[in-house]
Amino acid sequence: MAKTQDLTAVFKDMMGAFPVDTKAMEDAFKTQTSLTEKLSGVALDAAKKSTDLSAKWANDTLAKLATVSKAKADPADYAKSMTDFASASAEAAAEHMAAYAEIARKVQTETLELVLAAGKKTSEEMTSAAQKATADLTAAAQKAAAEVTTATKKATEAAK
Repeated sequence: MAKTQDLTAVFKDMMGAFPVDTKAMEDAFKTQTSLTEKLSGVALDAAKKSTDLSAKWANDTLAKLATVSKAKADPADYAKSMTDFASASAEAAAEHMAAYAEIARKVQTETLELVLAAGKKTSEEMTSAAQKATADLTAAAQKAAAEVTTATKKATEAAK
């Protein structure tokens, strides 16, 4: 009775021969954390500027209301005071909304620049890792194929 070759060991060796590049994973992790840190900085800066703008707007409004709330000698002065307040408030709203839009534009620009830079870097890293993996896998596959061929020849000779 012919003894059959146990190919389990051959396949185990073959799978062990396929390389795993942990450096590529580490580089990808570092790139991602760097991007996250930069994007967080952009968001936090925008939040600070937005908060400062809101506080300034509130303070300006309160100062204008102080003028409106003062006692007037003539009833017509109340109407004029309210009209002046409404006009000043509309003007301030337009200015502050333009300032908010500028903050948003800056966030959008900075975010786009960061994402494009990260995409370029990631693309370069992935291309390099893919080329290395292809070379390593080709070598490992050739070695595994040679081992399988050798094991098959031995099994065939043993079967004779």
